[in-house]
Amino acid sequence: MRLFFERGFDDVTVREIAEAADVSATTLMNYFPSKEALVFDLDEDIERSLVAAVAERPPDTSVPEALRRYMRARVERAVSGPHDSQFMKLVVTTPALSDYWRKMWLRHEEALSRVLAQEFARAEGDLRCRALAHFTLEAFTLATQSADTTRMIDVAFEILEHGWPSATEAHRRQAGGSSGSRSSGLAAVPSAEPFL
Repeated sequence: MRLFFERGFDDVTVREIAEAADVSATTLMNYFPSKEALVFDLDEDIERSLVAAVAERPPDTSVPEALRRYMRARVERAVSGPHDSQFMKLVVTTPALSDYWRKMWLRHEEALSRVLAQEFARAEGDLRCRALAHFTLEAFTLATQSADTTRMIDVAFEILEHGWPSATEAHRRQAGGSSGSRSSGLAAVPSAEPFL
């Protein structure tokens, strides 16, 4: 990572990385199939811990709350230390790494969607499970770009768990607003059964 931080991802070759690690380029590529994979060496650990956050949560903890706690801890680590914030800056400012990161998150989204379907006894590929998995991972991305990372996670999960207020509720909350009818612009999606 030192070479990437010092010179940028695109300006470091696989050969230079191998020399710094005192291995051949062929050996290095046996363990890491691409240069991008060198940066995201904890990919499998992240996926395992994400799935465990749901599957191994305490019995009195809802799935959204377990995911909120997991994402808060992840985002706090991602932005807290100088190495971690350098890492996120490198990823966000390097197109090849940003693309790889999005693909990696997509794989995690599929794994999370599967464990959610198991937890809620739903068919694999269930749309609600896929949506919750997608928005959970997008909350992390949004938080890393926010000035108040942990608050952004909390806001995102508040919406995931409780939904967006209806037009009537939003109107009631407006102090001194006009009495005319006004839509929030978001249509409620009716559900025949509670999900979370």
